[in-house]
Amino acid sequence: MALGLLGRKVGMTQIFDEDGRVIPVTVIQAGPCHILQLRTLDRDGYEAIQVGYLDKPRRKATRAERGHVAKLDSKRQRLLAAAGIQTLPKANCEPKRFIREFRHPVDGFSVGQVLTVELFQGVKAVDVTGTTKGRGFSGVMKRHGFAGQGASHGVKKVHRHPGSTGCNTSPGRVVPGRRMAGHYGHERCTIRNLQLVKIDPERHLLVVRGAVPGPAGGLVIIRPTNKVG
Repeated sequence: MALGLLGRKVGMTQIFDEDGRVIPVTVIQAGPCHILQLRTLDRDGYEAIQVGYLDKPRRKATRAERGHVAKLDSKRQRLLAAAGIQTLPKANCEPKRFIREFRHPVDGFSVGQVLTVELFQGVKAVDVTGTTKGRGFSGVMKRHGFAGQGASHGVKKVHRHPGSTGCNTSPGRVVPGRRMAGHYGHERCTIRNLQLVKIDPERHLLVVRGAVPGPAGGLVIIRPTNKVG
């Protein structure tokens, strides 16, 4: 997998190309992201780069979250130091709200390094992963696109009902997988191969063509696409 960034969806707008055609785009604030840990084959069994985004106030962070990014004075640390055991390096930054790993070789990277949108220089398309908007408990028309029942005078108060869900005497039950009302939305979703229209390094912004899952302000993962064609 390619190394990417963590960010936040700002919102949607539109821009115009050289021919005057409208291009619908989504603005994403990507980074800056601190490298918090490096996973290695010897210690972890795989290679990955752990990055964090969006500072979290120390008063709201647990001691474990603070100790993840900076060395804390504790009894355990003193015992390890007395035994000559070297602890893992820390990023020496603020605790982070959003932490994810990217499977990527760790050569050339160091803990505490800051990644910015310049990572996407020369990238033509990206994959964006986010959490879709939650719709709560929804009916079959909204959740599955059912047409509903008729609107004639003979239909009484069942216009948005799903209709029959069971079978005949055999097998005499509702088969698994039947589409019904239920929880809709708030799911992890990836939109692939979105064209990268513009990069703004000064304001840490990426402008991609098309829609991105989630509401404005939602946290997203951006990585160069691996889709061919």
